[in-house]
Amino acid sequence: MLLEIAIGDALGAGYEFNDPAIERHNADLLHGYVQHSKHAGITPGMYTDDTQMSIGTAEALVSGEPWEPKTLVRHWLAAFQRDRRDGYARGFQTFLETHDTVEAFLADIRPDSDRSGAAMRVGPVGLIADPARVVEMATVQAEVTHRTSGGVSSAVAAALMTWYCFNTTEPKKDLPAFLAARVPGYAWDQRWTGRVGVTGVECVAAALAAVTECDSLSTVLTHCIRYGGDVDTAAAIAMAAASGSREIQQDVPQHLIDGLENGPYGRDYLMALDEKLRTAIQPSHR
Repeated sequence: MLLEIAIGDALGAGYEFNDPAIERHNADLLHGYVQHSKHAGITPGMYTDDTQMSIGTAEALVSGEPWEPKTLVRHWLAAFQRDRRDGYARGFQTFLETHDTVEAFLADIRPDSDRSGAAMRVGPVGLIADPARVVEMATVQAEVTHRTSGGVSSAVAAALMTWYCFNTTEPKKDLPAFLAARVPGYAWDQRWTGRVGVTGVECVAAALAAVTECDSLSTVLTHCIRYGGDVDTAAAIAMAAASGSREIQQDVPQHLIDGLENGPYGRDYLMALDEKLRTAIQPSHR
C-alpha cells in the first residue's frame, strides 16, 4: 500500500495544479516522473506530504501504542523531523518547522481545516478488519488537525474506501453506494468530473471515481492526473485503496517503481514498512 501511495504521490507531484504540463504529456502520463515548474525542492521521483504523513500513520499503527492524538502527533513529527522536505501546505509546513514537540503541536494547532490532510494520510487505517474500528480510528486522527465536517467525513470515507477494497469481496461498482450509506450528506454516488480542488471531500470523490471506473493501477494513475488540480493527493488516496482491490490489475510500470526515490525513507523503506504493517495488524486487529 505505502509503495503505491508514494508512486501516486510522486507522479502526481510533477503535475499538481500544473494543468499545462498535463496537456503537454497527456499522450503518455506514465512515461516517467517529471519536475514541477514551481516546486524546485520536489525533484522527479520524490514523494511529498501525502506519503510522509501516511508513513507516520503507519508507524503509529505498527507501534501498538494507544490510538490517541499524542501517539499520532509523535509519529507525524518524527517522520517530518528525520526527513524534512517540501510539499506540505505552506502554513502547515511552517507549523511543523516551528513546533518540534507533541505538547507544542497540540497546544497551538487550530483544527479548523476542511482540506485534504486528514484524508491523504489515513490509508493504512483501512487495513483494519473491523469497519466500526476503522471509522473510529479515522475520526480520531482527523480531529487532531481537521475537526470539521468535511475534514472528518473525507477521512472516514477514504479509510472506508480502502477497507472495502482490502477486506471485502464485494464489487467495487457498489463502493459509491456503500460510502453514501455510511458517510451521508455527500454525493459519493455521483460521478466526479472536472478539476480536483483542495478540500478533502473533493480529493476523495475524485479518487473514488478513479477506483470505481478503472481496472488497473496504471489507469488509476492516469485517471487521477488527467483531472488536473490537486492530482497528487487524489492519486495517493486512490492508490491506497486500489492496491487492495481484487478487481484492479496491479500493473504499476516497473520504471515508476525503480524511479521512486530510494534514500533512507524511500522505496525499500516503504516496502519494509508495508510488511511490518501487515504483520502488526493481522494478529492484533483481525
